Amino acid sequence: MYGELQNESAKDSGHYLYIGIDAHKESNVLALAFSGTEAPEMYGKTTADLKAFEAVLRRIMKKYELAKEDMALCYEAGPTGFVLARRLIKLGFECIVVAPSKIPTQSGDRVKTDRRDARKLARLYRAGELEGIHIPSVEDEVIRDVCRGRTDAVNSMARTKKQLLSFLLRNGYRYKGKAHWGEPHMRYLRELVLADPAQKVVLEEYLQRIDFAVKQVERIDGQMEALLQTWSRKPLVEALMGFKGFKRTAAMVIVSEIGHFGRFEHPKQLMAYLGLVPSEDSSGGRRRQGSITKCGNSHARWMLVESAEHYRKPPKIAKGLSVRQEGLSREVKIISWHAQNRLNKRWNKLIFRGMHPNKIRVAVARELSSYIWDLAKIVG
Repeated sequence: MYGELQNESAKDSGHYLYIGIDAHKESNVLALAFSGTEAPEMYGKTTADLKAFEAVLRRIMKKYELAKEDMALCYEAGPTGFVLARRLIKLGFECIVVAPSKIPTQSGDRVKTDRRDARKLARLYRAGELEGIHIPSVEDEVIRDVCRGRTDAVNSMARTKKQLLSFLLRNGYRYKGKAHWGEPHMRYLRELVLADPAQKVVLEEYLQRIDFAVKQVERIDGQMEALLQTWSRKPLVEALMGFKGFKRTAAMVIVSEIGHFGRFEHPKQLMAYLGLVPSEDSSGGRRRQGSITKCGNSHARWMLVESAEHYRKPPKIAKGLSVRQEGLSREVKIISWHAQNRLNKRWNKLIFRGMHPNKIRVAVARELSSYIWDLAKIVG
C-alpha cells in the first residue's frame, strides 16, 4: 500500500514533511508543512517537468536533512492525471491524489489562488483530513482511454446524425422508410437531390463525417479486441460478458473504469463510488433521502445504467448470451441467472409502484453493481 512508506518516528519527532502541490500543465506550486509546526510555508513555483521536479525534491531533502520516508506529497486530481504520482511512488515517495470533491472547504472561503491551494493541501494532509483516490495501473488507464475514445467517437457520430436530420427537416425533406441509418436510408441520403447545389455540398459533408466516425469506431473496436487478449483483467471481462446486457465494449468499460475491485470491502462501497446511492439530509428524528449523489466515476455509472435497461425483459438465455457464456464456470453462470431473475422481478415491482422508468434504471443499476462485485470476488 502507498501509505506504508510513512515513518512514524519522524512524525512523532516533528521532523516529517507534508508537501501540498498545486499541479498545472506547465508548473507546480509547492507548500511545505512540518508536523508539529503551525502554518505551512511556501516553497515556490517549479516547472512541471518530471526530472526538474525530482531535482527540487532532492534540494528539499538536502536542505531539511530528510529521507524519502520522512516526506508525503499530495495533489488534486485534474487534467495532469496520475503521471506525477506514479513517478513519485516509483522513486519511493509517498504520494496521494485527492478528489476535488473530497477536499474540505469553508463556506466563506471565496479566494482561490495557486499559493493558497498548495498551502491548503499541505495543511489538510498534515491534519489527516485528505484521502487519496485509487491510482490506476498504466495498463488499466491505457484501456480506459481507448474505451473513452470509442465513447467519444460514438457520441460524435450520433451528434452528426442528429444535425443531418435537422438539416433535412429544415428544408422540407422527410424520409418515409421504416428506420433511419439502415442500408435503405443511407442509399436514400446519397441519392437525394437538393434544390440548391450548395445544400448538396453540406449534405455530402455530413455523410462523410458519418462515414469517418463509423470507420473510427471500427478501428477502435479492433484495438480493444487486441488489448483484451493481453490484459490482466481479461478473465473478469469475459465473466462479465456472461451477464445479460454486457457485450465486450460494456464489460471493458466497467472493468477499466473501476479497476481494482479489491479495494471495495462491501458492495455498498462500490455503489457509493459509482454515485448510485441516494443523497440524504437527515436531522433529529427526520430522515429525508434525495436523488443519487452522482459522485465518483460517471463513465462507469452511465454504462451500468445503460446495461440495466436489458433487465426489464423476462429472464432468458438468448443465443448471443449463450455463446458468450461458453467456457465460463458454473458458478459464474449461476450468478448471471440469479441476477436476471432478481433484477427483472425488481423492475416489475417498481413499475407496479408507478415509479418513473429512469429511477427504475438507476435502482436496478445499483443492485446490478452488487452482482458485479460478487463476480469480481470469485474471478479475482
